[in-house]
Amino acid sequence: MRSAFIHDNNMQIFYNGTIFTGDRFINDRAVVVNNGIIEALIPFETIPTDTDKYDLQGSFLVPAFIDLQLYGGNGLLFSQALNEEAILATDAYCVSGGCTRFLLTLATNSIDVFLQGIAVAKQFLQQQNNTGLLGLHLEGPYINPVKRGAHLLEHIKQPTVDEVKLLLDKAEGIVKMMTLAPEQCSDEVLQLLIDRNVIVSAGHSNATYQQATAGFNKGITTATHLFNAMSPLQGREPGMVGAIYDHATAYSSIVCDGFHTSFEAVRISKKMMEERLFLITDAVTETTEGAYQHLLKHDRYVLPDGTLSGSALTMLSAVNNCIQHAGIEFDEALRMASLYPARVANLLQLGKIEEGFAADFTVLSKSKELKAVFRSGRLLTK
Repeated sequence: MRSAFIHDNNMQIFYNGTIFTGDRFINDRAVVVNNGIIEALIPFETIPTDTDKYDLQGSFLVPAFIDLQLYGGNGLLFSQALNEEAILATDAYCVSGGCTRFLLTLATNSIDVFLQGIAVAKQFLQQQNNTGLLGLHLEGPYINPVKRGAHLLEHIKQPTVDEVKLLLDKAEGIVKMMTLAPEQCSDEVLQLLIDRNVIVSAGHSNATYQQATAGFNKGITTATHLFNAMSPLQGREPGMVGAIYDHATAYSSIVCDGFHTSFEAVRISKKMMEERLFLITDAVTETTEGAYQHLLKHDRYVLPDGTLSGSALTMLSAVNNCIQHAGIEFDEALRMASLYPARVANLLQLGKIEEGFAADFTVLSKSKELKAVFRSGRLLTK
């Protein structure tokens, strides 16, 4: 395959492959891209002869993946480094797994660390427009200490309107998502987040079924890593898991690595939730310094005391796990990694290969191995 498409200001044709539009697979069309935007899907016989072409050689062209929760990559944890290099390293890690857009996540920490992270991300986005950073996901500190998992106990707190307003004022829109425990959060704080267009996710929570359902009804739209650090479904108390299953519109992310969640639980949840279940990596990177120290152990990360602290997934490995181990069909696994997270994050031009959408593509071989990644029509892989 050619590596010709490195410029944004030209027309590109992707042809001779199987295109997954987000709805269906098609074999008799080529994708026309102009200035990084999909212009049309056209029949083979109408392909212009004088246009740069990318021969897919029979591979799959699918919407690139979107990861709404990871903490760093390639040896640099954002909360530890708090610099541009960590963002670039995370972007490169995402691309290595077919992912072109991501929310960089900060787990529970001091407000000062959150403010530093916000400042770094803001400055980075003001200077860079060619990476996949969408913004920040603040996971905590407004969580339930009973379900803290690997989070730092000393920084867990209940939210106040003034403190949340401080974070959002400093963020100026860079904070796109926040995970909190609904039972720890007042209606005033929740409404403030919603009014500022922050996606609110329920997580690290010991909520009862009633508390969780009330949170979803008040505007919490999704939940964080289903099963992990949340009240379980039991016969007398359905808990957070039961509320997620039962709610008509609540989404949830899930970590499909066989460690955070068994593959059987992924399969059951998919049957229960259908298109409301989407994939994240929850990926960290190895570090032995700072407040969060992650050690790689058998394809997952743990704290020095053995507590599960993050995954070693890429988005592509999560997709393949869904197919190979959870019995989820290829097309639906692709949606779980692209279309559904795009819906959760209100990314209206991502997640499909259709006219008017961004030309964010992942090219997969017939054996579902990564061959190439494009972001806004720009080739990111060699």
